[in-house]
Amino acid sequence: MEEDSDHQPTQSGALIGSNDDLLTEILLRLPVTSILRFKSVSKHWRLHLRHTHFTHSLYFYPDPRGIRIVQSCNGLLLCCTYRGSIDTRKYYVFNPTTKQFRFIPSLPGGLKVRRSILHMGLAFHPTDCVHYKLVCTRLVKPAKDLLQVQIYSSDTGKWKICPVTFHSSWLFFQQQGVYWNGAFYLVPSYDNHLHFKIEAQQWHTFPLPVEMTSLEWSTLYFGESRGHLHLIVCKNFLDYNTLHLNVYEMLSDHSGWFVKYQLQLPELWATFPEMTLYRYVFKVVDVVRGEKEEDTFMVLQIPRKFIRLS
Repeated sequence: MEEDSDHQPTQSGALIGSNDDLLTEILLRLPVTSILRFKSVSKHWRLHLRHTHFTHSLYFYPDPRGIRIVQSCNGLLLCCTYRGSIDTRKYYVFNPTTKQFRFIPSLPGGLKVRRSILHMGLAFHPTDCVHYKLVCTRLVKPAKDLLQVQIYSSDTGKWKICPVTFHSSWLFFQQQGVYWNGAFYLVPSYDNHLHFKIEAQQWHTFPLPVEMTSLEWSTLYFGESRGHLHLIVCKNFLDYNTLHLNVYEMLSDHSGWFVKYQLQLPELWATFPEMTLYRYVFKVVDVVRGEKEEDTFMVLQIPRKFIRLS
């Protein structure tokens, strides 16, 4: 991965294997949701993630039906009931550091309202959103695609209905989202790029990168790290004509994107030829910004292994 600047680019790729110290150092910098996905990599990784600080920080059982993690946001986890129907689904906010959690009361209005929930997102930041909020989007009139937003605040412990309804396809709200800089962003696609501004209490569209010009393009990665919002897009079918992938960063005023890094694919294919065995299948797990620029790295999943690029 190289920074898109006038400085001399540096590239390196290190294979994450059986080095427990290196593995721990990397995992401690990743969101909890990424750590949980890594349990399926191998027996060694599974045992490592069950040990000491990982075990003590991630496991809690407030519901006998089990829980699943819906979203992580700046150290907090939004969780919900894992088994059972939407009629009995419960939501929790969990702090892995303090091991404390809070049950979120159901939306007012009974079963009919609970069944209309399309999306639940968590907004929290220790400076600009110190009292975490849940942004719930629900379908009011299915025939007209009329949607409504309700916001739960940990400060009041109550749900509040936003005064403005809006029209949008309910299918757009099947994606997870990211909280950044006062707004909650859905994972963008060519025909769906919405964010909810917390203070304005309204959904708005946001600009896409210039290369995301048609339905042939989709999001490969979307996430936040150290106050930076990152987006990687690609064509639905990569081939050898694709020489690099741009890692975009959102401008602080939400007005657009600029290329922050470039991922050079031919070098990856040469170093890890197994990437080409399955139509160039790989997944960007995370972009992790360091305190210093040289500490920034990316984690990729390729067939049968994970690699770190810095």
